[in-house]
Amino acid sequence: MPNEYSKANRRYWDGLVPVHFDSNFYDVASFKAGESTLRPTELKEIGDVSGRSLLHLMCHFGLDTLSWARLGARVTGADFSGPAINAARRLAEDCDIEALFIESDTYDLSSRLDDQFDIVFTSYGVLFWLPDVVRWANIVAKFLRPGGLFYIVEFHPIQGIFEQRNEDSELVVSRPYFTPDEPLRIEEDGSYAGRDTQLEHRLTYSWPHPLGEVVTALIDAGLRIEFLHEFPFTVEEFFPSCVASSEESFRLAKHDGSVPLLYSIKATKPL
Repeated sequence: MPNEYSKANRRYWDGLVPVHFDSNFYDVASFKAGESTLRPTELKEIGDVSGRSLLHLMCHFGLDTLSWARLGARVTGADFSGPAINAARRLAEDCDIEALFIESDTYDLSSRLDDQFDIVFTSYGVLFWLPDVVRWANIVAKFLRPGGLFYIVEFHPIQGIFEQRNEDSELVVSRPYFTPDEPLRIEEDGSYAGRDTQLEHRLTYSWPHPLGEVVTALIDAGLRIEFLHEFPFTVEEFFPSCVASSEESFRLAKHDGSVPLLYSIKATKPL
């Protein structure tokens, strides 16, 4: 990743950490009281993690990582934001949860970590921050032990191409589906944890990745795809016409069931 892109994205995410840590969206107080931040989709599709080693890539400040630890996994979390990793370490200490957190860009993690894991996990809004999914898939494969499981649940790239001005307007195509030659340059308007958030650094760079590109990269890295699932719901209120379908998901009020909003992939590393 060119240095200017990485630096801009890191500044943006460093600035989000204190905002997110104190937000209702993340609700750290409930987590400290014993609540989990894991959602039904990943809990059902990954299954029992008790006694298994788990690497969480792009873990932010570690709530999901520590939630897996509460379910019995031996966890390691990695993220490129120093403030996020510092917050994760403090949270683990405050909650008396054993966990290892490593400050590292995903692409550089091999120079900081030499273990292999039973499970490699990542979720919700991660891939479009990475310019090269082929390289990413090879890193995933490197950190999986033979017989190990990789799992991702992610915002569907089809969902990412649309924009909606208000709840009564149609979805319109505003961004590319296929990966462009140059990254998308966006001045972020607040944060998904609070659109009125005032940030010092708002410039970000991102790369949409078609679903076929992701699947092919994992196959070429030597992994066996166990399933690819697509879902008509999501975990964030992306569009004005989204309506809550449960405490943890949103659906489109118009075109419900017609547009995939999330996908998940489970893959294994052959013995």
